[in-house]
Amino acid sequence: MALGALHRPQPSPGPPDGRAPGRHPPRTYLYIVNVEAAVFSGNRWLVIRRSEEEEHAPGTLSLVGGKVEGTAEVSAILEKTLVREVLEEVGIEVKDELVYLESKIFLTDKGEPVVDVIFVCEHERGEARCADAEVDAVYWMTAKEVIGDDRAPRYLKDTIRLAETVRLRLSRRGG
Repeated sequence: MALGALHRPQPSPGPPDGRAPGRHPPRTYLYIVNVEAAVFSGNRWLVIRRSEEEEHAPGTLSLVGGKVEGTAEVSAILEKTLVREVLEEVGIEVKDELVYLESKIFLTDKGEPVVDVIFVCEHERGEARCADAEVDAVYWMTAKEVIGDDRAPRYLKDTIRLAETVRLRLSRRGG
């Protein structure tokens, strides 16, 4: 046997319905679309502890956010959802300028695929509080505090690190 034959990929045996190997249609997912707000005030970030009753990631530290809902044609749906979720969950308003930070794909605890879009925004008015049953606690924490908190999942720490670079850039430009 030639040396190269040891490393040559083997063809797929094909699907059980008898179609030719290698002719599998790509798997199609229908994603839940979620938005999250990395809200800052001064040098602190708004972080919540999710309710123990939540289906996904109960009791963990998180940013405020939620699912995009509705079927009507709406422009700026991500932004409108974000503003609504922040007001509903913690009772505050954010300034109009929402800065795209990142997007990710993850699976919920039930295995549902989610596209998660995160924006950085600045607190405008209101006192953050647990305004919804989805939220057990509200904290204003520095990036260093979030990153050093054992209760914060790795993905939250990574997002706060990235968001902090945006916050510093915005503060240098005066807004």
